[in-house]
Amino acid sequence: MELEKLKQILEASLMVANGPLSFERLNALFAEDGERAPSREQLRTALEELENDYHHAGIELVQVGSGYRFQARAEVAEWVNRLWDEKKPRYSRALLETLAIVAYRQPITRGEIENIRGVAVSTNIMRTLLEREWLRVVGHRDVPGKPAVYATTKQFLDYFGLASLAQLPSLADLKDIDDINADLFADGEAAARDEEAAEAAEAAARDEEVAEDAEVAEVAEVAEVAEDAEDAEDAEDAEDAEDAESDPADASDDAEPGGKNSFDGEDAPPSPEPVADGNATVAEGAGVDAAANDTDAGIADADAGSDSDPDDDVAANTA
Repeated sequence: MELEKLKQILEASLMVANGPLSFERLNALFAEDGERAPSREQLRTALEELENDYHHAGIELVQVGSGYRFQARAEVAEWVNRLWDEKKPRYSRALLETLAIVAYRQPITRGEIENIRGVAVSTNIMRTLLEREWLRVVGHRDVPGKPAVYATTKQFLDYFGLASLAQLPSLADLKDIDDINADLFADGEAAARDEEAAEAAEAAARDEEVAEDAEVAEVAEVAEVAEDAEDAEDAEDAEDAEDAESDPADASDDAEPGGKNSFDGEDAPPSPEPVADGNATVAEGAGVDAAANDTDAGIADADAGSDSDPDDDVAANTA
């Protein structure tokens, strides 16, 4: 295939693609051409010449982590960005420091990042970097707690226009990070303060929610205890009513104030067994004996009267 034709195909494909195209993806465009398909060397030559063709244009062909793409040059980016109403994202100093540490020391855990920075790494920072797909979890360290290990992604390379991590500036060249791009830290401190305030508010909200849950649980427990007590009282009243229905006499005696079965709520003592009075029995026996003696005396008098002389009786009557 002619070089100029190959350059046109590559140019058109890169222009209409939604994102970077890898070298293998570009090579696959010619898989069905058979003998007409360009070799890998011809493909690389065409890409190099295409890059030179745009050397003085407002756009350029660059190789990033995911492959090749056309992009606006940095010299005209200020005006191109005005096509979109959204403001340029600004990142806090803490976020950029965390990202730089991961880029240069990866793979690395969150605890190791904190040891390097000397301060705790906010959860929001890690969440933001993961959501933007600049970082990803590549494994877990084989230590207690199994902390996640982080590394950069191809999206990180694409965003910063890097083909590989080897294109990162050396640490010796980074004498003062503030001089790299002062605009990166615009409003950075304010953003950090806002982030800390948001975290504090979130923590306070969680604490308040926990306190409310504890209070609700305590009220519910008190209500449950009161309900149990009320149920027990109702059960006792029902049992008393059932006993009253089964024995009305006992119930009336129990209900009568001062009655024979009234003992102020205490169980009535058992009734004593009747005891025989010995004195009464002796007196009663003596009375019986006296009556018997009287009866014998009467009989004796009658007999005596029947044996007396009749003349004596007449004399007695005349007198």
